[in-house]
Amino acid sequence: MATSFNRGQWAENFAHTYLCGQGLQPIERNYRCKVGEIDLIMLEQSILVFVEVRYRKNQRYGGSLESIDTRKQQRIFLTAEHYLQSHQCASQSRFDVVLISGATNNPTLRWIPDAFRIN
Repeated sequence: MATSFNRGQWAENFAHTYLCGQGLQPIERNYRCKVGEIDLIMLEQSILVFVEVRYRKNQRYGGSLESIDTRKQQRIFLTAEHYLQSHQCASQSRFDVVLISGATNNPTLRWIPDAFRIN
């Protein structure tokens, strides 16, 4: 895994596989618009789930969860809003976070459903 792009793709694939195993249905990956990107969009029953995936090999530069600050949350929210409007979705939605840490040959995954809300 030479580049951060490759590590990011690996982490998103790992999270995607895990969430599918938990019963979520994939809708879209790497949804982009002018305000931002959402790593995974999935469906859990009737709830549209916007997922931010974070990978850290170690804690040297801070933890994964801390890297999702208020500004990043706002960008995710605006991107989700764009998705909902452009796809004419009126379904209930939530924001989940998947944190992956450790070496790629022995990773630890932590899924946080409903990790944050926008007021």
